Amino acid sequence: MTSPADTILDAFATGRLIPPLTVGDPSLDEDGAYEIASELHARRVQGGEQPVGRKIGFTNRSLWASYGVSAPVWGHVYESTVLYASGDQARFVAGDLLQPRIEPEIVLHFVRTPPVTRDETAILGCTDWIAHGFELVQCPFPDWQFRAPDAIAALTLHGALIVGTPVAVADIEDCAEKLRTFSVTLLRDGEEQAAGGGANVLDTPVLAFAHLAEVLAEQSRSAPVLSGEIVTTGTLTAPQPVAAGETWATTVEGIDLPGLSITFA
Repeated sequence: MTSPADTILDAFATGRLIPPLTVGDPSLDEDGAYEIASELHARRVQGGEQPVGRKIGFTNRSLWASYGVSAPVWGHVYESTVLYASGDQARFVAGDLLQPRIEPEIVLHFVRTPPVTRDETAILGCTDWIAHGFELVQCPFPDWQFRAPDAIAALTLHGALIVGTPVAVADIEDCAEKLRTFSVTLLRDGEEQAAGGGANVLDTPVLAFAHLAEVLAEQSRSAPVLSGEIVTTGTLTAPQPVAAGETWATTVEGIDLPGLSITFA
């Protein structure tokens, strides 16, 4: 019998959509889904992939009802899935992902292992730089219809992470406050498609990370975020579907981070 992990891997490898795992197994819960994700992570590492950080999904509460979730989820990101944009511009082949969507996010890089705390100053004290980024998410389930365990098992829907120019936390005056209040506009070929800001992700990207740290501390199979890791903290706007030939860009206001542009081939 094909295992759930094999089913997920086959979907991403072949580009074929599959029914949500919870359709075939309604008893699958989030803990069981994290077991599947852990198996997939182990396979990737055994295959030579290098984990470099984490992604947090569904930190934007305004999207919970649309996706049928009620709390954030998390997954790994890898050296092979992270691209650092040159001059805040990038190119990506849209066809490499299943039903791709774009999410503007804030990426944190930890120079010291962060504590499990909701003290924003303490978390930022372990963060040497932040960056604006795009997470490109993908979904093996038709029409993006799934339950939370399906998303977790499917590698938390991670496809790729495009990281913009890193900016030292020390160079951003009142960084904690600005991460709460800044705004971002997402444009396709120069036309606005969505808007949002730091307050959308559990009130601030820093508290989005705090939630992740708390969850990891409760999961015996999961290691904490360590020094040297990056964490992308969830979409600041509603995710948008992307297609070849489009150029997507952001404008950022209220914090000293440059906008980012990506063209899809």
